[in-house]
Amino acid sequence: MHTEALLPSAGPAPLRPGRALGRRVDYGRLVNWSFAAFVFCGSVAIVEPSPYDFASMLAIPIWFVGGFKVHRTFLPFFALIVLYNLGGFIGLIPYVAEHDPTLFMLQSLYLALTTLVFALFFAEDTARRAEIVLQFYAASTVFAALAGIVGYFGVAGLGETLSRYGRASGTFKDPNVLGSYLVMGAVYYVQLIVLGRTRHVLATGAALLIVVAGILLSFSRGSWGAFLVATLLSIGMAFLTSAEPRMRRRIVTVALAAAAVAALAVLVLLALPNTRDFFLQRAALEQDYDEGVTGRFGNQLRSIPILLGLPNGFGPLRFRLIFGLEPHNSYVNAFASYGWLGGFAFVLLVALTVTIGFRVAWKPSPYRRSAQVFWPSLLVFLLQGFQIDIDHWRHVFLMLGAVWGIETARVRWLERGGGVTR
Repeated sequence: MHTEALLPSAGPAPLRPGRALGRRVDYGRLVNWSFAAFVFCGSVAIVEPSPYDFASMLAIPIWFVGGFKVHRTFLPFFALIVLYNLGGFIGLIPYVAEHDPTLFMLQSLYLALTTLVFALFFAEDTARRAEIVLQFYAASTVFAALAGIVGYFGVAGLGETLSRYGRASGTFKDPNVLGSYLVMGAVYYVQLIVLGRTRHVLATGAALLIVVAGILLSFSRGSWGAFLVATLLSIGMAFLTSAEPRMRRRIVTVALAAAAVAALAVLVLLALPNTRDFFLQRAALEQDYDEGVTGRFGNQLRSIPILLGLPNGFGPLRFRLIFGLEPHNSYVNAFASYGWLGGFAFVLLVALTVTIGFRVAWKPSPYRRSAQVFWPSLLVFLLQGFQIDIDHWRHVFLMLGAVWGIETARVRWLERGGGVTR
């Protein structure tokens, strides 16, 4: 039995079937392209509110008025997102008169709304929407990476605007966020080349090199690791889920060639003395601010016994007032800012997402190739959450919604008697 509810579509009834079909096609394209622009705007976060926030005010209402279906697979996701934010607002009560904690929770609520919308958006017309979004997201990473490269080398006097601490930050305020944002674009370009899904190999290869250079010059250790792990996982899943020996041989051959070209590009960048020295410094597993009782990891360990006795946590943004630094751990922050209710909801959400993510990227469906980009990119950030705060990264909420939306589409496909898909 289906547990779906259809929200009513807005607009007058069409006069003729032909006109109805034409209007529907036009409306569908309007929705898809408005979301494409919405996603592309995520590449600019150097100003607040960002173009992404303004684009959401256009794209979400356009999508909403057309109506949408809510499948039973969406309900656990919805419930956990609500409980997570509810815990934060309960913890906010003693500090509601303060500007920063209140703004923090309003931003959390907004990002929660966007991830729910993305889950519903990707659940319908899934193959087309996933490809359009990935294309525009990847294009936006080229734009952001170019801005970061320009900033790093101080082209046209833009060094102070587009770089931070001697690291490329581009259209973001933080080099770490720039590096993380670029990861999914790089994974998508790698997949296009390795699987032969592009007719413009040289252009795609050039785009990939630009994005990889942006990741390197962000000097974000987490982003370096995220790119390598996500890429290997994406290629590995493509290899293991391919039934054709010819395709498997192509994946291995092209992947090795792409790795060689990327390594050569990295060596060229590292030939620059300043870049090489900074790379070696950043490549150390621990930095000065990580070490000691009052360092990043020491603060996290000291906070856990205290949080065990505080059902509502410290309250939003209170961790830094107590320990002098941000948590730099999204799991610790979930309990610190959102209390036990939000913390356990976040942990359960991650656990369910991991289960669903591997399922959509492994099980046969028409959406598996797209899932093999979205899921590895999201997984590395869920892992990176142990050493940095990802809970307000817009692109993470996009990926989260995409994975749950693709799972809904996969289940619907099976319910319709989905056939064998390679």
